[in-house]
Amino acid sequence: MRVLIVDDYPDTAESASELLRRAGHDCQSATCGAEALAVADAFMPELAILDIGLPDIDGYALREALHSRLASPPYFVALSGRPHALNAALVVGFDACLLKPVGLAQLLRVVRLAQFEIHGSPMGKIVLERAEQRPAG
Repeated sequence: MRVLIVDDYPDTAESASELLRRAGHDCQSATCGAEALAVADAFMPELAILDIGLPDIDGYALREALHSRLASPPYFVALSGRPHALNAALVVGFDACLLKPVGLAQLLRVVRLAQFEIHGSPMGKIVLERAEQRPAG
């Protein structure tokens, strides 16, 4: 899955990206809204994990900008250390939220959730493939 992680702390953004790369995902990171928009134009993320407190534009405005400019908008996840910011994120259209600090298990869970929302149940695909392989009769 193509994942864009945007956090104003470079170490946080890059370490989360590296963890997801090791789990088999294609990741890019950015540390501000302007950089995220430039990366997203070429990368076309399927999942965008956006810090709400960015230095140039907030994560709410970044979500809106990405949603309007990408032909296929990604699954949006808000990231913040403030619970009230996450409540507001759901109101403005984020698909899910993560409260900082975020661990690997939480990252992988939100990726699986996005995969399910975008591509449907992976289990359903496996069951369908097995049924198609059975001989008729």
